[in-house]
Amino acid sequence: MITKVLLLSLVLLGLAVAGIAIKIWGKKDGKFAGTCASQSPFLNKDGEACSFCGKTPDQQTDCKGSK
Repeated sequence: MITKVLLLSLVLLGLAVAGIAIKIWGKKDGKFAGTCASQSPFLNKDGEACSFCGKTPDQQTDCKGSK
């Protein structure tokens, strides 16, 4: 029973990693679009600035890590 659960967990984890790899491979220059949490109104209800790039939600276009 435990080996089945372990095998299922490893297969699901492998599918997740493969999905992320395919997403990176399919994007131009292998970059994720919109990785700042401040771009999402669901995650940033208070309108706080991004802790990575320092932009507020109304300034957000792309998160490159420069302030």
